[in-house]
This record gives sequence, C-alpha cells and structure tokens, in this order.
Amino acid sequence: MRLEHRRRAARCALAVALLASGVAGAGPLDLTVLQSAPQSGGGTSYSVPLQLLLLMSALTILPSLLLMATSFTRIIIVLSILRQALGTAQTPPNQVLIGVALVASMLVMQPTYEKLQQEAIAPFIAGQMAGDLALSRGLQVVKTFMLANTKEADVIAFADLVGAKNYARVADIPMSIAAPAFVVSEMRTGFEMGFMLFIPFLVIDLVIASILMSLGMMMVSPMLVSLPFKLLLFVSVDGWAMTIGSLVQSYGK
Repeated sequence: MRLEHRRRAARCALAVALLASGVAGAGPLDLTVLQSAPQSGGGTSYSVPLQLLLLMSALTILPSLLLMATSFTRIIIVLSILRQALGTAQTPPNQVLIGVALVASMLVMQPTYEKLQQEAIAPFIAGQMAGDLALSRGLQVVKTFMLANTKEADVIAFADLVGAKNYARVADIPMSIAAPAFVVSEMRTGFEMGFMLFIPFLVIDLVIASILMSLGMMMVSPMLVSLPFKLLLFVSVDGWAMTIGSLVQSYGK
C-alpha cells in the first residue's frame, strides 16, 4: 500500500512539473478576464468574460430578491392557501402555482420596473451615470414600492429592534429595515386574504359533514363528498381570475 501511494505521489509531482514547464514555456498568463478599460465618456468597459461572471453572480441572489422585494410572497401564499381550502392536494401542482405567481408578480411590478429602467438602468447602460449612483437610485425606487405596501407598524417594530429613531422621511428608512418589514407585512396580508378565501369552503365542509352525520354515513369522508361542490362553486364564480385580479389590485399603483 505504501509503495502504491508513493507511485501515485510521484505521478502527481511529474504531472505538476510538466504543467509548470509548459506554462513557463508559453510565456506570461493571459488574464483578459480581469481587464477593464476607461471610456471617454467617464464610464468603464469590462471584458465580456467578466460581464458573464458578474451576471452569473447576480443570478445567485435573484431568488432572494424575488422573495424580498416583489409581490411574489403574498401571491404564492394566497394561492397555496386557496389550494389547501379546495382540498385538491397537489392540484394544481407547485410548478403551476409558482408560474402563476411569477406572471402576476410581473403585472404588479411593471410600473416599478419601468421607473427603475428610466431612472437607473438606462442611464447606466448609456454611460451617463456611475455604477454606484445607479445602484443607489435603483434601490431607492424598489424601496419606495416596498414601503408603499408595508404596514407602518411593521416598520416601527423593526426600527425598534435595531434601536433606530423616528425617520423624518420615507427615503431615510434604510433597506435593512424596509426589507424585513416588507416581507413580514406581505406574509400577514397573504394570510389575511387566504383566511377570507378559506371561509366559504369551510362552510361547505361543515354542511356536508352535518348531512353525512344525520344520514348515519359516518364512514364516508366529508372531504371526498364536498370536493365536487367546492370545485363547482369555485368554477361557477370564475375563482382563479377573481383571485388573481384581487391580488394584483391589492397593490397600490
């Protein structure tokens, strides 16, 4: 065993030596991935591989931004509670609910995205604004949307947690307070809307259970009998369009 380990170590050392000699013979390494050049207009242009690296890094935090700064949280909570109220188990599946929540979130966030594009993204791409200033303005636009849909009590609660004083303006509230307050407010509102949706289906379950008990059919599952009636009620009032429309309209424009 020791002899075999020594042979493997010798092979690895030989491979490293050959690689080092090849690199040394090829001249200095080409690190174009880290190159940047100043532009005449005052901006900075980066090499394409570095732009791809920055893009891939941004994609890693995209799910967190989707949950922390958009309407996705409230919408997916309401849709999940609605599916639970219907009693359809995994129908519609999670992929469908997430897709519907994404589309509805795009409708809600469209005015915010247009303002973000106008005030931060377009000037930065055109080289008319520095990156730090564009980031600051973009965060301000997103924070304005978040605070417009956040309950004041949640903002005060998180401000007290960090020992912050009263803020004179909404723009003075830092993102470290606005983000968790927005998420908590979204979850609260989502559960409130889900509760209102749950009540009609709960009434149907209670009525069906009472009828089955009066008929002595205690071995029959009330959920199995009430499911067709709940589906009939939900489809007859065009429940999906009504629910998604109410969710989109619940945000201030």
